[in-house]
Amino acid sequence: MKDNPIKVLLIDDDEDDYILTRDWFREFQVVNCELTWVDTYQVARNAIASGQYDVYLVDYRLGDGNGLELLREAIANGCADPIILLTGQGDREIDIEAMKAGAADYLEKSQLTAPLLERSIRYALERKQTEQKIREQAALLDVATDAIFVQDLDNQILFWNKAAERLYGYRKEEAIGKKVSELWQEKNLSQLQEALTILMKNGAWEGELQQRTKSGQEIIVESRWTLVREFDKRRQTILIVNTDITQKKQLEAQFLRAQRLESIGTLASGIAHDLNNVLAPILMTAQLLESQLHDERSKRLLPILISNAKRGANLVKQVLSFTRGVEGDRTLVQLKHLVREIQQVMKETFPKSIDVSTHIPQNLWIVYGDATQLHQVLMNLCVNARDAMPNGGNLTIYAENFLVDENYAKMHIDAREGAYVVITVADTGIGIDREILDRIFEPFFTTKEFGKGTGLGLSTVLGIVKSHGGFVSVYSEVGRGSEFKVFLPAQQTPEISEEREMELPSGNGELILVVDDEDSIRDITKTSLETYNYKAITASDGIEAIALYAEHRDEISVVLTDMLMPSMDGLTTIRTLKKINPNVKIIAVSGLASTDKVNAATDIGVKAFLPKPYTAKQLLQTIGAVKNGK
Repeated sequence: MKDNPIKVLLIDDDEDDYILTRDWFREFQVVNCELTWVDTYQVARNAIASGQYDVYLVDYRLGDGNGLELLREAIANGCADPIILLTGQGDREIDIEAMKAGAADYLEKSQLTAPLLERSIRYALERKQTEQKIREQAALLDVATDAIFVQDLDNQILFWNKAAERLYGYRKEEAIGKKVSELWQEKNLSQLQEALTILMKNGAWEGELQQRTKSGQEIIVESRWTLVREFDKRRQTILIVNTDITQKKQLEAQFLRAQRLESIGTLASGIAHDLNNVLAPILMTAQLLESQLHDERSKRLLPILISNAKRGANLVKQVLSFTRGVEGDRTLVQLKHLVREIQQVMKETFPKSIDVSTHIPQNLWIVYGDATQLHQVLMNLCVNARDAMPNGGNLTIYAENFLVDENYAKMHIDAREGAYVVITVADTGIGIDREILDRIFEPFFTTKEFGKGTGLGLSTVLGIVKSHGGFVSVYSEVGRGSEFKVFLPAQQTPEISEEREMELPSGNGELILVVDDEDSIRDITKTSLETYNYKAITASDGIEAIALYAEHRDEISVVLTDMLMPSMDGLTTIRTLKKINPNVKIIAVSGLASTDKVNAATDIGVKAFLPKPYTAKQLLQTIGAVKNGK
């Protein structure tokens, strides 16, 4: 303290007291102080407000005012530096009032000495530093991302930081003074008792706990306990630091499930291959014998053998579908048509006690996939929903556009950032027990009675969806129903609205450039356009299309181009046309375009997609929409 002078302001209306205090300062042994003197209340108020001093010595009597009033005013105005009150004679009531008002110390002038004054100043500064350190530490605890709280051995909470408020939903005022059991109930009480035993023995414990927040959400925390000696005047307390690892545990479970499914798939693929080799000769031999044996017994038994061999072959096919990631013919698919077909099938075949409803928005994006396989996905989910409602209930199918962002992708191991169409199949059935929820996509795993399910329905669903680049999420509560969400990568191009009018939209003599390497498609498209008052010119590849566009640029209204062509493909053709005229209106025609190419075409300004084969109605509606800028 000798190296850093402490600035002290003496506030006293008696010059003799100032001289005496100055002489005492010269006798100080430890601290080095610089003394300044003011003798009026108003000057003192301004000096304190300036914040230039480290310690204030305030005389109780100051003419019209008094030191106690100045003390209260200074602290009310935010003064955090130590203020020591001085008085001519001891007064217990003034002493108590000074301490209540926030004085660092109270000294009686008649008993004051240099060592006593020096010790009072030094202790006041040390207390200030300690309090500042405590405030800083408390602030650090409040900005920590982990939930930190202190409880006594009776589980009563003594300290509760901001992160604990965020994690559990209880404000500091709600938590402090309460017992932990009043806020949430630990799932495993025996684990808690064991943790307390280890804590008392070793002074520390750490492990995972399952808890519940104020809103009822179940969370998993990584908990670290430390036995603390003396906190808040309690002899023994427990410092608890909890880290929310709920999301981490969910991702671990998804990863382990994916690994398990991959292992099962590898095993099933090998078995399926061998089973095919076994079933093929059985089926062929049985069919051969059927044509040669005509006795009654053979006629009765051979069809059974053939039927079951075929059933076995179909099972093998489903297993291979799951393990290989199903392949098929991919086109641009409008899912609303699939949902309508399935809704019609359900209304005709499902029990009348099941109420079926669908919700499909008008602006639903299109997906690139195999319509037959996607039909199988939805049908399997709906049949499972039907079986889960033996006494009737509600089955709902609804679709929506959904953008997966970085945060959502981190919460689901199979998700990637981008645009998806989400189809939800929800029922009000018996639900799925949490213990088996992780196994429902495993091949041959089923909870249905023997003979009522193969256990391949959901594994086939997963195989098809994953082969389309999508993923599946499930939420279920026993007794309340299940909800399966199928996420399919989407093209952010709205479906072409269906024309309600009977007459097809005609043109006004606009010129359309039709680009396709198939002669028959070019001819029929040109004929259709000319029938409905358009003019058309055709090109057999991208090179010819560019030449024609350069020649008739000012006349051509819309370019209709195939995506897959020899010499120059659709993407290159589109890019070149865009260089010639950035405002050119282009419709891409796709029979089997890859998702990457479709996305790339959208990015460079393709106005719409037309799936092959297309009808005259679809052709005219699409051209009309693009031409009018809709």
